[in-house]
Amino acid sequence: MKRTLTTGAATLLAMIALGATALQAKTLVYCSEGGPENFTPALNTTGTSLDAARPVYNQLVEFERGSTNVVPGLAESWDVSPDGLTFVFHLRKGVKFHTGVNGFKPTRTLTADDVLFSFNRQSKDDHPYHKVSGGAYDYYSDMEMPTLIKSLEKVDDLTVKLVLSEPNAPILANLAMDFATIHSAEYADFLLKAGKPEQFDQIPVGTGPYSFVAYQKDAVIRYKAFADYWGGKAKIDDLVYAITADATSRYAKLKKGECQVMFGPNPADLKAIGEDKDLVLLNKPGLNIAYWAFNTQKPPFDKKEVRQAFAMAIDKDAILKDVYQGAGQAAKNLIPPTIWSYNDKVVDYPYDTAKAKELLAKAGVTTPLDIDLWYMPKQRPYNPNGKRIGEMMQADLAKIGINAKLVTYEWGEYRKRLQQGEHMTGQLGWTGDNGDPDNFFFLLGCAAARPGGQNLSKWCNKDFDDRLNQAKKLTDKAARTKLYEEMQQIAHDDMPSYNIAHSVVFEATTKNVVDYRISPFGRHEFYGVELK
Repeated sequence: MKRTLTTGAATLLAMIALGATALQAKTLVYCSEGGPENFTPALNTTGTSLDAARPVYNQLVEFERGSTNVVPGLAESWDVSPDGLTFVFHLRKGVKFHTGVNGFKPTRTLTADDVLFSFNRQSKDDHPYHKVSGGAYDYYSDMEMPTLIKSLEKVDDLTVKLVLSEPNAPILANLAMDFATIHSAEYADFLLKAGKPEQFDQIPVGTGPYSFVAYQKDAVIRYKAFADYWGGKAKIDDLVYAITADATSRYAKLKKGECQVMFGPNPADLKAIGEDKDLVLLNKPGLNIAYWAFNTQKPPFDKKEVRQAFAMAIDKDAILKDVYQGAGQAAKNLIPPTIWSYNDKVVDYPYDTAKAKELLAKAGVTTPLDIDLWYMPKQRPYNPNGKRIGEMMQADLAKIGINAKLVTYEWGEYRKRLQQGEHMTGQLGWTGDNGDPDNFFFLLGCAAARPGGQNLSKWCNKDFDDRLNQAKKLTDKAARTKLYEEMQQIAHDDMPSYNIAHSVVFEATTKNVVDYRISPFGRHEFYGVELK
């Protein structure tokens, strides 16, 4: 894809810089924190990339805006067999695809072929697009979809049959996640014939409420309302993502009217935003976790006593006070207390420098010890300032004889290297995708401990994993809850990662924004939003 700024996008940027007052009646500008790696959700795990693709696409089933309820999407209805293994999805008739900015013009509406293309790309090695853009489908693999999906068949043009290898309680919610986005098989064929398959992931074509117009890397993304959207034309004619990495700069743009919605205000700015008569401050308890992973495949973190010692060396209360400034709560479990099955009986490790030293000695660790401590280079909903947290951890560890070298990389490279297991210790976090506890616990599952997987501690515990796999097969909520409570205790005792905080998510808008809703999943969704 050309990286040059189109004339239209350049003009738009200039108008934004001047306040864009003439456009505000029909244009919504969202000040986002980062640019996408590409526009194909199946290839991504980070919110910045998923947010950028979301206006363009739909899934078979979707989450009702602002809630965890699963509602019809491209499938207007579905049937489930009594044993919970077979799902028959009935597709909407007449769903249209966008026209691409690269010359693609659709000749047909949505069919079962598009559904099969979208899933087979991720599951079949011989699929013509499987290896395009690297071919890493981390969500699909880490959630064990390759073994869970026994077959996916086209019954007719508007009917798809999905057969599972075993019952799976969260399957419908999982299919509402971004990795299950439905793409145009016709568009894929068009690009293959043109010898440009790489454009498929950089110039998106979907069925969503907005069609893609242009992307200037790390600057601006522009979308236009799709007049033929099956759900009805969006109330916002033009949607713009003004990529602004710094929270202070995003706030300044919001105050000037250069954007109408902003991601992630600084905790220190919350009071001023709340008191500004021209702004609206929204908040919601975050379905999230910030954590610090110990790579259990690298000594001395292969010993649980060492991991426990590190947990006792960190002053968590100081981090909450200094970094979160009242917008977070201490985390002792991987899941937040807002999710069912939270085990409040787990007792968090105390901040105890003397005990930490004792545990290190018991594990045979001599100090001083050199380690690396990877910190996040980008603000996320669950972590307002990764560098500051890293510095505070570094100071705490020095008290027990640990010399922690702070390390970071560009955001995409950072996550890639973490998932490959290059770190000794590293910060990351998670915002839930579907409201089911499984969507958090898979992060510590054995399937996700593979190189490239999202289990950053590379920890594989049979007791934990057996319960994880058993819980997914059950429909009895009480039985699942019991297993998840036991898993939280196992993870606490073995300490593959140190849970830092669950944050409150804040977003700010200008007064003229109507019906913008904070997503429990950290999504940013603009269909249904309008401007006064």
